[in-house]
Amino acid sequence: MTTILIVDDHTDIRRLLSITLGKEFKIIEAEDGAGALDALRHHHPKVVLLDVMMPGELDGLQVLDAIKADPLTADTLVAMITARGQSADHDEASKRGADAYFIKPFSPMQVVSWVRSKLK
Repeated sequence: MTTILIVDDHTDIRRLLSITLGKEFKIIEAEDGAGALDALRHHHPKVVLLDVMMPGELDGLQVLDAIKADPLTADTLVAMITARGQSADHDEASKRGADAYFIKPFSPMQVVSWVRSKLK
């Protein structure tokens, strides 16, 4: 079963995505950047759904940088899920290697459709 890592400091967002995706995929969760990198090393997910603004030492863009810079994880699909809706934010994430960008509030089914299309 394909593993997806959901990274968000809001429990409700993680729960929503977990419920929506959990029937088809193995779900791992993290609530901050350090936890995300730890989960990435231990579980090797194919997809990371990543919040941009999180507490702690690493925000989502820094986690994205770390994922894309490591040859072992560089091919991991990363979708940013964020409240930052400005085009400059989207452009910055794309420039750093994000594969998709969903703005909160988002449609869980839109995320599921994207994941399915990428994992075919």
